[in-house]
Amino acid sequence: MAILSYREAVARALAQEMSRDPKVVLIGEDVAAAGGVFKATAGLLDQFGSSRVLDTPIAEQAIIGAALGAAMNGLRPVAEIMFADFFAVCWDQIANQVAKTRYMTNGQISVPLVIRTANGGGVRFGAQHSQSVENWVMMIPGLKVVAPSTPRDVVGLTAAAIRDPDPVVVLEHKALYAVREEVPEGELVDELGKAVVRREGEDATVLSLGAMVPRSLAAADRLARERGIELTVVDVRSLVPLDVTTLLDSVRATGRLFTVEENPRLCGWGAEILSIVVEEAWDDLKAAPIRITTPHVPLPAADVLEDAALPSVERIVDTVEKHLAS
Repeated sequence: MAILSYREAVARALAQEMSRDPKVVLIGEDVAAAGGVFKATAGLLDQFGSSRVLDTPIAEQAIIGAALGAAMNGLRPVAEIMFADFFAVCWDQIANQVAKTRYMTNGQISVPLVIRTANGGGVRFGAQHSQSVENWVMMIPGLKVVAPSTPRDVVGLTAAAIRDPDPVVVLEHKALYAVREEVPEGELVDELGKAVVRREGEDATVLSLGAMVPRSLAAADRLARERGIELTVVDVRSLVPLDVTTLLDSVRATGRLFTVEENPRLCGWGAEILSIVVEEAWDDLKAAPIRITTPHVPLPAADVLEDAALPSVERIVDTVEKHLAS
C-alpha cells in the first residue's frame, strides 16, 4: 500500500495509462512544466516528454477541438479543463461534437477522449470557479460521467475512463485534492457504472457524490453515535452509466432515501435518481425521498456564505433526524 493524496492519485492514474499505452496523451493549460494549477499532473512531463504532455494556450475551445481531432485519428487524449465552470466556454465542442461524433458516423469513428476538470466548491473561489456541473454534463447523450470521492477511486475510475471507447468526463473535486489514503500498489482499473456502498445501516439510504461522500459518512457516524440512527451511505461514483441496481437494492432494504447533492437544486442529479426510485420502488418506500442540496444561487466566495450554501454535516444530520422522526 502507498499513501497518496487525491492529487497524487490523478498523476498516478495518468502515468499508469500512459506507460501502458503510447497513444495516451495529456493536453491542457499548465499541465506540463507547472504540473497543473492544482499540481495534479506534477512529474508527468519529466516522465513522458513534451510530445505526450502538452501545454496549451488559454483557449478551452482549442483544447477540446484538438483533443477531439486527436481521438478521431487514433490517439487517446486526456484533456484538462482547469475549472469545470469553463465548460461553458467550450460547450459546443463538448455537447455537439464530442458527444455526437460516434453516433453521427454510425460507429465508424470512435472518440476515446477523457475530459478531466476540477469541479465543485468549498475553497473560496467564488461564483465563476466553484460550480458543480455534474448536472450539465450528465444531461448530454453520448457522454459518460464519473466523480471519484477517494484517491483510490481517482486511480481506478480515471484508468477506466481512459480505456473506454467513448468520451468520459471525470469530475475531480478541488476540495478533495489534499485528502490522503492508502491506495493499493500495482495496476488499478475500475468498471464505469458501479456505485460503492461505503457504510451499511437499516434506517435510511443516503446517496452522495464527490466531496459530499465524506460529509455524508461523517453525518452517518454522528447520527449513529448520538441518536442510534444507522444509515447506509452509497457513493454513486458514476452518473452515466448509473448503477441503478445497487441504488434500488439499498432503497428497498431501508425504505427511506436521502440524496446529498452539491450541484444547485434545480435539475440536480438527485432529481433524476428520485424519479427512477419512485417509478421502480414506490411500494418499498416508507416515506417521500428527500433531497439535501445547494440552493439555486451562484456560490459566494465569502467563507461563511459558501459554508451556508453547501450541504454540511450539520444540515445532513438535522434533515435526516427531522424526517425520520416525522
